[in-house]
Amino acid sequence: MKTSVAGFRFGGISAGIEEGRRPDLALLVADADVPVAAAFTRNRLKGAPVLLSQDRVRSGIARAIVVNSGNANACTGKPGIEDAQRLTRAVAVALEGDERRVLCASTGPMGVRLPVNRILPHVDALATLARPEGFEEFAATILTVDRGPKIAYAEVSLGRIKVGVLGCAKGASMIGPNMATTLAFVVTDAAIEGRWLRSSLKEEVDLTFNDVSVDGEASPNDSLFLLASGRAGNKPLDGGADGRAFRAALRDVLDDLAHQVVRDGIGASRVMTIEVAGAPDVKAARQVARRVACSPLVKTALFGASPDWGRMLCAAGNAGVDLDPDRVDLWIGGVQLVADGVALGGDSVERAEQEMARESCTVRLHLHAGQGEGRHVTCDLSDEYVRLQSQHRL
Repeated sequence: MKTSVAGFRFGGISAGIEEGRRPDLALLVADADVPVAAAFTRNRLKGAPVLLSQDRVRSGIARAIVVNSGNANACTGKPGIEDAQRLTRAVAVALEGDERRVLCASTGPMGVRLPVNRILPHVDALATLARPEGFEEFAATILTVDRGPKIAYAEVSLGRIKVGVLGCAKGASMIGPNMATTLAFVVTDAAIEGRWLRSSLKEEVDLTFNDVSVDGEASPNDSLFLLASGRAGNKPLDGGADGRAFRAALRDVLDDLAHQVVRDGIGASRVMTIEVAGAPDVKAARQVARRVACSPLVKTALFGASPDWGRMLCAAGNAGVDLDPDRVDLWIGGVQLVADGVALGGDSVERAEQEMARESCTVRLHLHAGQGEGRHVTCDLSDEYVRLQSQHRL
């Protein structure tokens, strides 16, 4: 897999944010100011890095993003904002750039001040170490409880010009359908008109990261950034056939990263995709899919490879969508368990159990109430998840 895109450099270094930790300070830097788009947590509780980056990204231009693991800098009040400002100011000085063009993101325990005085002496070295081939190092530095880096790449031809889309993400817990709980960074060498870049990211995030969950929660620090260097030399994208081709590549990368986050959910052993068809509209279909996917009863059934269609139908009925229970059909994999709201019986349960026992399975519901379609991807809820989360301390 290619892990570089023209116009960007990456790096990671140990700044001693947590004693004994591996590299915990990362930098993504563009060769010049570039268009940027971003999506942030919908949680009303927002960490200092989100508040600062939200404000600065409104300009639509960025030069760099500094990222730390080991400390969320959330619930730290005004001092937390000042700490984020000090860090981004130091990065701007190291790059000889404008502080307003430096964004930030943090992940880790909440409620503890960012140890800026320990971090600042490492900023110059990090800026010097950043290089075009450093993306894997960057992706590894931003991790917390993840089992490993999550990286995705796609390439698309715009006429005779090839452009790349490269992304990475972190996240394994507190993953909900409100942007998902993650940090994600995507870069491309395509030239893209700024307003179209922002609208495209908003729509693609909604179809990818907002359709996955591990435990249905959203953290104060969720942030996803997309930067475009324009180094490919194409005519700036603002729609049309080339725009659609780029959007498809962007969706592939975001979807790949979102699925990697779910597969890496704490304690996860299986992944399940809920597909809903025949809903009154797309919104209703997605609402039903999310309700089924986020049901603890459905998720524990997945952990036990139990094809408990009753739990799934009950969750669908609790989704707040008007449906006729006498018209609902349900399949697990290729096995139909319910037709017109009635269990089919026979050996369907045994065959469906084999489908549920796979590393990934698909549950399909047809509501026969319209043309709306939607999906949601989740993982099982295991005893390991409960054990590890019950031991967690801030």
